[in-house]
Amino acid sequence: MKAESADEHEVDIHGGHRDVTGGAQRAAVFGISDGLVTNVSLILGVAGAHPSAAAVRLAGFAGLMAGACSMAIGEYISMKAQGELISREIAVEEEEIRRDPAGETKELANLYERRGLSKELAMEVAKALMAQPRTALEVHAMEELGVGTGSLGSPWQAALSSFASFAVGAFVPLVAWLFFSSATAVTVSILMTAVASLVVGAALAYFTGRSYAVSALRQLGLSALASALTYLVGYLVGGGQL
Repeated sequence: MKAESADEHEVDIHGGHRDVTGGAQRAAVFGISDGLVTNVSLILGVAGAHPSAAAVRLAGFAGLMAGACSMAIGEYISMKAQGELISREIAVEEEEIRRDPAGETKELANLYERRGLSKELAMEVAKALMAQPRTALEVHAMEELGVGTGSLGSPWQAALSSFASFAVGAFVPLVAWLFFSSATAVTVSILMTAVASLVVGAALAYFTGRSYAVSALRQLGLSALASALTYLVGYLVGGGQL
């Protein structure tokens, strides 16, 4: 038999794991899902009152822009605030390492000792790490804050990504209203949203490792529920039934 190298064995061990840290692709899929459900609900809610197709188009575009801007602003503010907090805490940690290296070394040694290393080995590892200031800061940031000193993402990039992904999802149920009259547009919009919901559900299943069929049907069912509720509200309130 062919002997496996250490590297090959490492790949075999970890190859079956999925990325659970929430990468950009997964965030984009969730953004598309948000846009899809939000705007199809808005569009069908307005359509339930039987206005003109132009009124529904206006509502759809307004919903797309409002939702995309809200997502982008929320993501920017969230990441900006998180980045400022982390930067401040890293600066505090850097100052503590500069002022009291012995105390920080002992703190690091105690942490490794609690994780199972002997007292002597824990202190040896801590001293080796503290001998290099940048490495020491990186380790302390990771152990105490749970982040790396270079792991802060760009708030602007996150905001643009959120805007784009929401807009893509929100545009799907709106397409039909650009080409068809009200009655036909409702049907086509529902069909396009149903197909898109199945695709989004399948994409989420890819990231979570769950059943494609279950995830796709769940996404479809929840989208249908939200759409039905808002259509009913539009019909009852806007149609003069209440």
